[in-house]
Parts: sequence; structure tokens; C-alpha cells
Amino acid sequence: MNRKPAVAGRFYPAQPQQLHAEIAGFLQQAEPAEQVPKAIIAPHAGYIYSGPIAASAYVRLKPAAGSIKRVVLIGPSHRVAFRGLAVSRTHAYTTPLGDVPVDRTAVETLLQLPFVEYIEQAHTLEHSLEVQLPFLQEVLRDFSLVPIVAGDASPDQVSQVLDLLWDGPETLLVVSSDLSHYHSYASAQRMDRNTSQLIEQLRYQDIGGEDACGKVAVNGLLKLLGEKGLSIKTIDLRNSGDTAGDKQQVVGYGAYVVD
Repeated sequence: MNRKPAVAGRFYPAQPQQLHAEIAGFLQQAEPAEQVPKAIIAPHAGYIYSGPIAASAYVRLKPAAGSIKRVVLIGPSHRVAFRGLAVSRTHAYTTPLGDVPVDRTAVETLLQLPFVEYIEQAHTLEHSLEVQLPFLQEVLRDFSLVPIVAGDASPDQVSQVLDLLWDGPETLLVVSSDLSHYHSYASAQRMDRNTSQLIEQLRYQDIGGEDACGKVAVNGLLKLLGEKGLSIKTIDLRNSGDTAGDKQQVVGYGAYVVD
């Protein structure tokens, strides 16, 4: 059972060659770095809006293309309301670039936690995970996926899940989140700068849904980083007014890395 693409042709190109070329273009324009992140936060809007910002994080994975073997991917639920965290029975996530196998052993491990359960409808149409996959397919070689959709969950619950799957450098954590939504360009810049400061200061208690739509997953990651004595930094901060939209009502996008 494969999870089929829900937003191909809308959020990103449905044709493999066009999709490959678009992501390659974003990655070419992004600034590489030698340090490979253990975790990233990347946006999940349509590629014309957020693709350049996401590429700022993904380009840093290239030196580990052959060594990252598993990606734990967590993002917010936009369509289905539920408590806790949702996993899926699917054996692969499909994109126009091919299939990404799901790490079924890891999923079974997570199901031992009382707040993790199978909720297929949370995965079927959710774009927050899907739009990250073509970027991962472009920068990594062979890897498996642990896809998690976050509902109404506490930072402690999310941090437990991420800690359970943290492992070594073969495992990458990807948190999917946009920032502020539908404010003026100047207001969004101000809000998103403030949110980025809160993220860098690991002040997860102060980040709300107006600041980041993926705040459930973001805050869980930040809590865990504090417990592990790790830091996170902003590497890109723009909005749709900078990329492909007008500046009347914009959506904010940030890219963050944990080295």
C-alpha cells in the first residue's frame, strides 16, 4: 500500500523532469555548507513561494547524501483534527520522482507510545509532509521514511517521539512548518524575525499557532534540543512577497538547522 501524491501539479510539478529541474535550480542558488545538519526546519508551501527557502536547508544535506539512511519527517495536520500524533500503515510514500519506503519497524516502535496511533485520513491529503519528499529525493540516495502528522500534541509528546528515533548521523529529523500567514509584508517580517529569535532561544513555550503553523512539531523539537544541550540557527528568512507573491498579504518562511 503506497500513499499517492495529493498535491503534485499544484504545489510542485507533476512531471518528473520538470520537478527535478525546478529543485535543482533552487539548490544551485542556495549557499552550501560543510557542516551537515542533524535536524532541519523547512517550509511546506508551493515551491514557487517557499522552494528557495527550503533549498537553503536541503543543500546542506548533500555532503551526507550516501550516509543518511533514515528521515523522520513530522508536520502539521491541515485537514483533520485529532489528538496526539498520527502514523500510517502505508509501506511507501510516492512522488513523481519515485517511491520512498517507510521504516515499518520505526512506526511499530512509535505505536507503543499511548499518544501515537494509525490515522490514515491524516496522511491521505496532507501536504506538509509530501512537499518535503522531492527535496529529500534530490539530495539523498537511498533512505527510508518515518512520516508523522502532528495533531493536538504537547511539546513533551513530540520530543519523546523525536528522542526515541534520534539515533546517530544516519538519521535526519525534518520538521515541516511555515511561519506567519496573511499579514502585510512589513508585519510579517517583524513577526517572523521575532519567531526566529524565539526558535534560536529554544523558547518553545512562547511560540503559538499564529507564529508557525507547524508549532506543535517545532516546539517539540526545541524542547528536545534544550534537553540535549544543542542549538538551532536561522539560515534563511523570507516570505512570499520576496519570492512569487504580492506584498499585501504574505506567508512567512524560515529555514533552520541543528548542526
